[in-house]
Amino acid sequence: MPSATIDRLIVNSPYEEPARHWRYDRATRLFHLDEGRRPAGYVVASGDAAAFDDPGVFREIPLVNRIRERVKAWRESGHPGVTGITKRLLEHWNNPDEFESRRFFFCQLEAAETLIWITEAPPSERVGIDIPSDGGAFKRLCAKMATGSGKTVVMAMVIAWHVLNKVANPRDVRFAKNILVVAPGLTVRSRLAVLKPSHPENYYEEFRVVPPAMRDKLRRGKVVIRNWHALNWETEERITKKRGVDKRGPKSDAAYVRDVLGEMASARNLLVINDEAHHAWRVPAGGKVKGVLKSTVEEATKWVGGLDRIHRARGVLACYDFSATPFVPSGKQSSEDALFGWIVSDFGLNDAIESGLVKTPRVVIRDDAVPDAKTYKSRLYHIYQDPEVKDDLNRRAKPEEPLPDLVTNGYYLLG
Repeated sequence: MPSATIDRLIVNSPYEEPARHWRYDRATRLFHLDEGRRPAGYVVASGDAAAFDDPGVFREIPLVNRIRERVKAWRESGHPGVTGITKRLLEHWNNPDEFESRRFFFCQLEAAETLIWITEAPPSERVGIDIPSDGGAFKRLCAKMATGSGKTVVMAMVIAWHVLNKVANPRDVRFAKNILVVAPGLTVRSRLAVLKPSHPENYYEEFRVVPPAMRDKLRRGKVVIRNWHALNWETEERITKKRGVDKRGPKSDAAYVRDVLGEMASARNLLVINDEAHHAWRVPAGGKVKGVLKSTVEEATKWVGGLDRIHRARGVLACYDFSATPFVPSGKQSSEDALFGWIVSDFGLNDAIESGLVKTPRVVIRDDAVPDAKTYKSRLYHIYQDPEVKDDLNRRAKPEEPLPDLVTNGYYLLG
């Protein structure tokens, strides 16, 4: 039924595939609760900055929508083609009787099942599915999941699936028991320590990712977690510039891998998991992206370039990317940013809100301040262009100087 306002945001169960979704009709300015799942996609700004109710432009991700239907049919037919180990894990994950309170969310199961389907489903199931490459020598697959929907648990599910299959059948080249997890910062790296089977609060036990009888075999796998800075390497050009004082040449790929992987340096065919993978993208020829910070380009270069070196030395079996915003920055308007082409599953922010997985957003609907005398718009509408604060916000200020009152008021309203 159409409504001028949304009386409730949560319209789906977090444990089941979304069955309905809210849609805004700009022509009538009404919200409609539509039956069925929202198509996979994302919203970009329309460029109509003057409109107060601009919902943006929705862009569908056709590949994800095709894969989503295939995976659903495969799930409903009993996951044909999977190994005995995978079947046991899937039965365990989908059995609510196995869990007292911490059941897996639908979005977590779907992300893991999609990666399993790509790897284990019969070839006939995947006819017509062509997943683009990122331009590198190893395969990348991306699970797009809203922040707060439980990506780390999915990483644990994926690691368990790979390690247990490899331990059971070492000759099966589809799986790996040596896992490299790359984090975007020290804080995240610390948080991801729960992916190590030896960690006292590991997720395999905390969330019952692995049945008790299989946990000993899981410990035969190795998980190394690195901050992306650990992948640091220097180009020939930079080494040449400093050779006057430093006579060392470029480090070989083998020596580089020993430094990065440590105890796992001799492993081959690794599985790589990138957390917040939107930081890891291939820089165009020339190494510059107009309008993008040099530090951002450098991070992307070091991250992906480091994985390239590991692949040359030891082989990367596959790379699983997890991100809520898997875009490659173009340096232009946000509407021109490029979505990763290798996204295979999608559970976006609206889906997560409607399933009750993330906090409900609050929007300021009334501003009691005196509006702009010419446009009658709230002065918070384009706060950075307000004549009272524009010059202040663009000048260098001392740390002890307070923010302008208008900005402070806006900050408290957001809080």
